[in-house]
Amino acid sequence: MELKLDLRLGQKLVLTPQLQQSITLLQLSRLELQQVIAQHIVENPLLEELTAEMDEDDSFTGRETAPGDREEGVGNRDADGEGGEEDPGEFSELLSPYGWEDYYESTWPSGNGGSRGQEDHAPSYEQTVESPTTLQDHLLVQLGLSSRNEEEKEIGLMIIGNIDEDGYLRSSIEEIAQEAGVSVKTVDSVLSLIQTFDPVGVAARDLQECLLIQLRHLHTVPVGNGATRSGIHPVSLSVLIIRDHLQALQKRRYSAIAKAIGKSLGKKEIQDKEILGKVCEAVRVIEGLEPKPGRSYGSDINPIIVPDVFVRKDEGQWRVFLNEEGMPRVRINHDYDWMVRERSENGRAAKLYLEEKLQWAKWIVRSLEQRNKTILMVVRSLVKFQEPFFEKGIRYLKPCVLRQVAEDVGMHESTIGRVTRNKYVYCPQGLLELKFFFNGGIAPVDPGAEDVSSLAVRELIREMVKQEDVCKPLKDQEIVSKLRVRGMIIARRTVARYRTGLRIPSASQRKRMQ
Repeated sequence: MELKLDLRLGQKLVLTPQLQQSITLLQLSRLELQQVIAQHIVENPLLEELTAEMDEDDSFTGRETAPGDREEGVGNRDADGEGGEEDPGEFSELLSPYGWEDYYESTWPSGNGGSRGQEDHAPSYEQTVESPTTLQDHLLVQLGLSSRNEEEKEIGLMIIGNIDEDGYLRSSIEEIAQEAGVSVKTVDSVLSLIQTFDPVGVAARDLQECLLIQLRHLHTVPVGNGATRSGIHPVSLSVLIIRDHLQALQKRRYSAIAKAIGKSLGKKEIQDKEILGKVCEAVRVIEGLEPKPGRSYGSDINPIIVPDVFVRKDEGQWRVFLNEEGMPRVRINHDYDWMVRERSENGRAAKLYLEEKLQWAKWIVRSLEQRNKTILMVVRSLVKFQEPFFEKGIRYLKPCVLRQVAEDVGMHESTIGRVTRNKYVYCPQGLLELKFFFNGGIAPVDPGAEDVSSLAVRELIREMVKQEDVCKPLKDQEIVSKLRVRGMIIARRTVARYRTGLRIPSASQRKRMQ
């Protein structure tokens, strides 16, 4: 074997730390970006947040500041094809001091004397914001008013602690009795007490018990075979249906329920047609019940979504505005410039440290600026492709994939995917995620026509179901036929998948009786 040196020249792509940082910032959501910027400001002394008191005309590297609300017009370019630069002078009013101290002095709560110096005695912001009442809190208040002794209260606390957000008890009374060291009969007695609490149907162990509790509170009726002297009481018959025919009820088999009830009654004077009518009345009563009694006390709070971009029509042209309200605006801190430029040997370690931080600060500022430009380019491209949607609504949404936008803006598909991650746009059609505009297409009947967006097809299915006859709901195959009449070729299983995604039950489950 011969050993020798071989010199080769090659190229390869290396992800430098700075490039990795730019990619990371690009895919962050608005809230995540705010947190990352705040962390960099704390860790890097050469990076500072630009406030209204700072002079906008300070010179610094890399165009660190950005206007408060930048605007880009779709197709709005100079004669040479490049986008025009904004005049920072038009934003000078946004950066001028506003005199907030005077405002606070005039509006501070009067309290005991009304002076700003008594700030410690004023309630905090968290104390003035109303917090939602949870289901557990609501039940604990009632338990405190209803429990007769401490033992009953302790058992009640354990039962309420095992009730989920839907209002169902998810532990058996045997487990609770063993943990509390009491008899099953005692736990069952406390459970019966809690099942009388508001909301009606809470602490049930299954759907059947939940509905029966609500019917018991709805009307005091006999729970026997459902027959009375005046016929069949709807509430009493509802109890009978839920107790003995719940599965048939879920499948809308009303005729089978009527036949079974007719046999159980054993009264020939009650005709099958009359029983079926009474069953329909009982079904209407059952439809008014709440299968999830804890729904109104849901602990989940919908997060507030702040749009990253605004799209609106201005003078007949769709324009894109970057929302930078509330976003930290950073620049290079020049208080450390003299230390970076110092050439003496004293403090050389500090100088090297500041030089490193300066490079990182420049990269952060440039990455933020590049992030904003990339988002605007992508949204401009989406507006160009989906202009009919912005004009007329979801029925005119076109099929679109990442590759189309990537080719239009001259970027890679992965970059477009990062840009659209957790980004939101506010337009005349509402607040939408950028990924909403990317969807597949459905082949048209006419070969020369354009494909139809899958989201538009879903909206058509929703409208068809909304306008259908509740006594004779549309089956999936009938929806397929209606879509074909509208010029769309779609399989029945695809309709079923779209219907399931829209949380629309099947035709048999949507059927209602007159």
